[in-house]
Amino acid sequence: MQRRDILRGFAAGMCGATQVAFAETSKAQPAQFRVALIGHTGRGHYGHGLDVMWQKLEGVELVAVADADAGGLQAATKLLGIKTGFADYRRMLTEQRPEIVAIAPRHVDQHHEMLLAAITAGARGIFIEKPFVRTPQEADEVLSAAARAGVQIAVAHRNRCHPVLPVIRQLLEDGLIGRVLELRGRGKEDPRGGSLDLWVLGSHVMNLAAYFGGAPRACSAGVYVGGEPAAGQHIQDGAEGLGLMAGDEVHARFELSSGVPFFFDSMKNARLQKEASDRPASFGLQIIGTKGIVDLRADQHPFAGVRLGSPLDPDPQPGAWQVISTAGVGQPEPLANLAGDLSGQLTGGRDLLQAVTEGRPPLCDGVQGLQTVEMICSVFESHRLGGQRVTFPLKNRGNPWSLMSRKTR
Repeated sequence: MQRRDILRGFAAGMCGATQVAFAETSKAQPAQFRVALIGHTGRGHYGHGLDVMWQKLEGVELVAVADADAGGLQAATKLLGIKTGFADYRRMLTEQRPEIVAIAPRHVDQHHEMLLAAITAGARGIFIEKPFVRTPQEADEVLSAAARAGVQIAVAHRNRCHPVLPVIRQLLEDGLIGRVLELRGRGKEDPRGGSLDLWVLGSHVMNLAAYFGGAPRACSAGVYVGGEPAAGQHIQDGAEGLGLMAGDEVHARFELSSGVPFFFDSMKNARLQKEASDRPASFGLQIIGTKGIVDLRADQHPFAGVRLGSPLDPDPQPGAWQVISTAGVGQPEPLANLAGDLSGQLTGGRDLLQAVTEGRPPLCDGVQGLQTVEMICSVFESHRLGGQRVTFPLKNRGNPWSLMSRKTR
């Protein structure tokens, strides 16, 4: 099968569904959902607006919040204007029996248990901060439990809910940049550069790459510390509850089902900037074709642009970048609240409510959460095996660093 045929299949299968889902987000939700929120002040807090988003959505009632930190719980109930607060999220779930559970802490080591508790308590839908969980094994257990209970899980990769994605995919099918040669992604490459950047920010890029290039088939990668291959002596507990890890530099190549290769790189402090508030120059994904480049700026607005002209034959007068909106190339964005709805998680939240009502998977569901986690872990597994090509699904479903640590320390 040719790459264009694969892209055509992607567009036919996904474009319409995504556009319809976003077009309906302005409508009031037909059902009333009771929402319970789990946070943890001091251990992941309430990441990326997953607390206040529910105040802005129609068809929901935020009934309770749980936070093991007493001061944090008091602050959360005051901020959200609710009276019911719990120190123990399990007790909250048992007593409140909410239809929707929001799992907000950024510290990933809590996600697995919180997800299973929400599923056991009878939730119909779960909205969870990214990354999904720490290992493919944790994801396997969660997805198995969710499937048995009929629970819909949405992972807060907000870029995946952007309504311009199917527009871009159609433009690629129509030959906007010629034949797609490769996908290239980078993290923010700030002081978190390397393995932490891959987890925290690269997860967005992995998710986008799979959307455009298809499911991963294999990965080859290397991880480095100070220019040397990461080894047992470099392994330590990672930030944000991610478990054992090492590496301030990551270089990976993925084989995707479309046949288009995807490259991901992150180097600590490679992002040069004048001020801390400067827009990151590298964070995102580039789709490189024979006739141009489509550039996606993760978490930014405008989100997408295109520059026409062969990237392999430098032009002394290259064409200017043109914004790609939901109306097309160079067209003004017709959706007035697009940026705010995406950054505030409202687009993803509305999609989850619709998914629960309609009995369908959310745009960024738990299966994609597993896929993203498995792509990240495949980088570490390939490095552990000396850069060996590893295939999907991964045979090692745990944390590759834990095996390497025991072997070399």
